[in-house]
Amino acid sequence: METALHAPAAAPAAPSIPDPALPSLVGLTRAELAEVVQGLGEPAFRVKQLWHWIYHRGATDFAAMTNISKAVRARLAERYSLARPLAVHALASVDGTRKWLLRFADGKEAECVHIPEEDRGTVCISSQVGCILTCRFCHTGTQRLVRNLAAAEIVGQLMVARD
Repeated sequence: METALHAPAAAPAAPSIPDPALPSLVGLTRAELAEVVQGLGEPAFRVKQLWHWIYHRGATDFAAMTNISKAVRARLAERYSLARPLAVHALASVDGTRKWLLRFADGKEAECVHIPEEDRGTVCISSQVGCILTCRFCHTGTQRLVRNLAAAEIVGQLMVARD
């Protein structure tokens, strides 16, 4: 059985790169989202709406959040982003395994891999840029250990894999 990874036949359109000056809501806890909502002067139920759109629906643009008014979506977009790590390279195997080279806001890179199985899937996410294990098959392992990833960067990898 062939397991070599290859570039997908039809790569998805490159996502627009969000303004790095805007903080991302991806990776925030409910309490942190509550602080954002409070800072906007919005009612507390907005936390549940945002949580649903970000973590359940995987929204990448505030415009998709149709149960939130256009005015609130515009205010969110002026102050925040829904930035995730940028997939700069994607590979797919004939067995369904998918591998992404992800670039973070500081330009550092790590890999994320989804391995499908009959009754479930496994996602390998990086918790660091670089690794001391030096696995040859993993880009992250080919780099010296640079830094730990922030929680938002780790959550962002999972969201990229889910998409």
